Amino acid sequence: MPKMDSFHATINLPKNILFQMKVENRNIEGFVRKNLAVELYREGALSLGKAAELAGVKTKWEMMTILNSKGVPISYSIEEVKKDVKTLDSVLKKK
Repeated sequence: MPKMDSFHATINLPKNILFQMKVENRNIEGFVRKNLAVELYREGALSLGKAAELAGVKTKWEMMTILNSKGVPISYSIEEVKKDVKTLDSVLKKK
């Protein structure tokens, strides 16, 4: 995961929660970040791009796949599509 300006948060969880979540201890941070991103997006607190950043995924498209797998409707306007296509065109022209 790329370094970003961040803060450290600590939460106390019951010891058996890892077993119930079926997550290995070394994967707990990624699991929590991804699920927090999904829930904050669902609540409208994060944009798609910010949710992707929090989840630690590289693209909005990857985040959309995660949201879809969790049954979260994706709010992606025509304006956002046009902006992303323009950005993609610009990147491809530089190559």
